[in-house]
Amino acid sequence: MLIFKDIKFIKSPFENEAEIEKVVFDNYEYLFGPDSFYLPKTLIKTADGAGTIPDGFAIDLGQRKWYVVETELGHHDVWNHIAKQVSKQIVASLQLITKQKLEDISAEMYENNEYIKEKFTNLGISSVNVRKVIRDILVDEPIIGIPIDSIPNDLKDWARQQRHKVKLWIVSKFVELKNAGNIIYEFPEEFKPALDTEEESEPPRENRDITKYDVEIGDLVAQKLLDIGEKLFMTYKPRSGSGTSRNYEALILEDGSLEVLGKVFSAPSYAALAGIQDAGSDRQTVNGWTSWKTSSGKTLSDLRDKFLNTKPISN
Repeated sequence: MLIFKDIKFIKSPFENEAEIEKVVFDNYEYLFGPDSFYLPKTLIKTADGAGTIPDGFAIDLGQRKWYVVETELGHHDVWNHIAKQVSKQIVASLQLITKQKLEDISAEMYENNEYIKEKFTNLGISSVNVRKVIRDILVDEPIIGIPIDSIPNDLKDWARQQRHKVKLWIVSKFVELKNAGNIIYEFPEEFKPALDTEEESEPPRENRDITKYDVEIGDLVAQKLLDIGEKLFMTYKPRSGSGTSRNYEALILEDGSLEVLGKVFSAPSYAALAGIQDAGSDRQTVNGWTSWKTSSGKTLSDLRDKFLNTKPISN
């Protein structure tokens, strides 16, 4: 249950698959990352012409990854519905004609959508290189991305047996107890999957009981990679490219939270978002782990990698 003053929201099932599909479509960045863009449903075919329509495709420009997206409900049959559907989609997505189609759609979206164009620009991708970047990303095999409201054990077991990488995210729905028309949807913090077979297949680390999604600023402080009272820095240039860049500072507080512009944030991405929105951006997500840097120029992502590969300090 979620409680806001005297208003109570109870966890509720999605009415149908179309509802969760729309929620994911409208909020895809909270799953696939701030440098991603989402291609809507499109018909693709296997080599023998069997047609299939995934719920969408996501391309993450920052991480150079792409996803075949199948949004699901946890009560759907794993073996006769989810596994069968995804298997056909993967086979069809690997066809050259499918990749050419996705490249064409991506290029068209770049030309017609200023919000998507900004993502390319922020990553230093010029208009003449748009198709090449997309083509290079599509060379690699896709990740199976499944947003879902609950995860059956059979789906976890199936995911871990796949040759392709699989990520599962839980998306939840809460409805006001006394007003069924008032709905809240819950997405994972910091883009964290509930299951990530890529992360699980990584070689053993010194910090083997924690994944990168679980690392917090407090962990970096405990490992003495950061200090309480230390400042982090972020530079953001307005989308138009005109004017000067804006510089922001984040103060690391005792509990591992960050103070930016007089407000306290529990996660670096929220802290970074406050900065870029202060600079005039209308973006709703940003990766704080790559945005914030120490005075020596190391990103929080660099320190997180070091933390994961360093033997924990014993008390």
